[in-house]
Amino acid sequence: MDFALSEEQQELAATVRSLLAKRADSAAVRAAAVSEQGHDQELWRTLCEQIGVAALAVPEELGGAGFTLFESYVALEELGRSLAPSPLLASLVTAEALLAGADDDARARLLPRLGAGEVGAFADGVEATHVLDGDRATVLVVATDDGLFEVDPAEATRAWTPTMDQTIRLASVTSSPTRRIGEAAPARERAALVGAAGVAVLQTGLAARALEMTVAYSKERVQFGRPIGSFQALKHRMADMLVLAEMCRSASWAAAYAVSVGADDAAHLTSVAKSYCSDALAQLAAETVQLHGGIAITWEHDAQLVFKRAHALGQLFGAAHEHRARVQL
Repeated sequence: MDFALSEEQQELAATVRSLLAKRADSAAVRAAAVSEQGHDQELWRTLCEQIGVAALAVPEELGGAGFTLFESYVALEELGRSLAPSPLLASLVTAEALLAGADDDARARLLPRLGAGEVGAFADGVEATHVLDGDRATVLVVATDDGLFEVDPAEATRAWTPTMDQTIRLASVTSSPTRRIGEAAPARERAALVGAAGVAVLQTGLAARALEMTVAYSKERVQFGRPIGSFQALKHRMADMLVLAEMCRSASWAAAYAVSVGADDAAHLTSVAKSYCSDALAQLAAETVQLHGGIAITWEHDAQLVFKRAHALGQLFGAAHEHRARVQL
């Protein structure tokens, strides 16, 4: 595998990054996180209608763009870098669960809706907790021991779960599913795999953001008559941050590619990426706070957003120690 993005993938990343730079600054991110929907609906609509992020991995015959899941992960990394709340990961997990376990009729009905930008949610069990975007999804898919089901969101009991990281929206979902649309086992397996790899990609984007913030601040903050970034000890610490960020990218891209093409070692590489990126990002977030000094612990500075999301992502779709245990089996 060539560990580099193609020209088209680079253009996709640059386009998403440019839009987010204009529409998802610090104030916009904070406003979106506490909004009723939990994300900026206008930004999400623009991402879907002008760039097509929700449709990238949906097959053309089902109303999508017909690219691969890897292109979706490219867009997801940029969302991780920006800190912008987004339902992209939840919708990707739902779409991939449908592709893996749903019958043709359900795919034909639900995937075009997801590709058009409707928010999807995948709940594992009739009483599921910590469902990503579960309280705002309009496409709700539930896996039980009896199969894979489509549930009318209006007929489910859904409640938002407050979280330390307000940029990630979780909910509890209780349902009594009756409309069976397929097999649960392959849907569950695919959802877990796509979700874990997706979180590693988000972590990689956030790692880059943490490094960029810290380096920029070290050039601006003056102490003893010189920028603090000129001090050798701090240079070494930021060099170590760069190594962690680049290793995150290598691990997450390997996992993302393997999951996208259905490689035999996809589960192994995903657990490697999720465990490494979780630990690395926790360290990067701590260094970001430390090297920003006292300003980093204030509500007004974005370092606290980086710190909160780093630890929230570390738990989402499996903690580091859980994935390490799978690697060692």
